[in-house]
Amino acid sequence: MSKKSLDTALLAIEVLCNIPKSRKIDSQELQQKLADAGYVRDKRSIQRLLKVLAEHFDIEVDDRSKPYGYCWKKNSNGLNIPSLSPQQALVLRLAEEQLKTLLPANIMRSMQGFFEQARSQLSGDNKKLEKQWLNKVAIAPTSQPLLPAKVSGKIFDTISTALFENRYLMVNYQGQYRSHQAKIMPLALVQQGASSYLVARYQDDDTPKHLALHRIKSAELSTMFFDRPTDFVLKNYVNDAHFGFGNGKLIQLRFSVARYAGFHLTETPLSADQQILEQSDQHYRFQATVVDSEMLDWWLAKFGEDIWDIEKIEI
Repeated sequence: MSKKSLDTALLAIEVLCNIPKSRKIDSQELQQKLADAGYVRDKRSIQRLLKVLAEHFDIEVDDRSKPYGYCWKKNSNGLNIPSLSPQQALVLRLAEEQLKTLLPANIMRSMQGFFEQARSQLSGDNKKLEKQWLNKVAIAPTSQPLLPAKVSGKIFDTISTALFENRYLMVNYQGQYRSHQAKIMPLALVQQGASSYLVARYQDDDTPKHLALHRIKSAELSTMFFDRPTDFVLKNYVNDAHFGFGNGKLIQLRFSVARYAGFHLTETPLSADQQILEQSDQHYRFQATVVDSEMLDWWLAKFGEDIWDIEKIEI
């Protein structure tokens, strides 16, 4: 088989894999899915391929209006490729919920066929143990839950593409008191509670800034690429409490707390070096090395009168 014939065959398989069973897909949506998978083709070429495939496979064509819609016929098994096991479907369903705001939009789109297959695999029989599992696990909030801020899908697509490809962005950002336009270097996406933030550097400023995605009113993808800075390590950046309104400064924290209010710290400590300096039937006195931040101050304040003799010792 020639390389051209092999490429055509692989493209046909990718098209068949992206044709859904439960809804119709048009050539424009299919063009985007193929591009996400690395097959860049013009719409006319895809339409010609769809016409040929519909003649040889159980594909239903809705040609009542343009653009035409394509789906597998009702009783068709679709493309005969290995299906997901119930366990794999379960993992994909859980992953879809947790990763939809963290993965680049193009990767999420390229995964839609798998997500749809996972939903289909777990639909129907309510006695299926894997389906029941979805009603057996959850992530509970640790503070008052808020509805997520609304983010434009188009803007998120542009931002995630720039982040994925290391490309500059031109953004129009609406702050709390004023708006501004800027060319930025996107470094990371971080979800904190109900909001998602883009960590970025502005031109002539190496200090990372946090831009709430819902406050970005427009985003334009630049044709210019950048080399990702080696001095930015996201894990270290988050661990330094920059999202807790700190600057990475370590302190030795000491405090006394009522026993009933602080018992959970004996099970879930503040740090790996946490120590109990003293204890009684009424209280604990803890010592731990932590990053100083406003979030730490809020955490200490919530104990009210149950906490006393707080010391912050610079390291």
